[in-house]
Amino acid sequence: MSVKIRLARVGRINSPAYRVVVADSRKARDGRFIEIIGYYQPRNDPPKVDVDEARALKWLGNGAIPSDTVKSIFRKRGIMKKFHEMRKPAPRITADT
Repeated sequence: MSVKIRLARVGRINSPAYRVVVADSRKARDGRFIEIIGYYQPRNDPPKVDVDEARALKWLGNGAIPSDTVKSIFRKRGIMKKFHEMRKPAPRITADT
């Protein structure tokens, strides 16, 4: 199963709001999802974003692939930087004798 982190549209006509969801990539955009990890409201000035950072890092660590828009949101919130820092291997320490 290919898992993606993407936006699911909610809200009224001409007033979009989005949930940041973890979903199977084969499901519809607004269809079934595994978990809601945040929301995004682009109509506010500035856009309102709330993401559960711990859950996002957990899903990224488990192999979930973020969509381009979600990756951009995560980058602005610093989540992608934390994820890449978590994945860096520890520096090798060699003993010179």
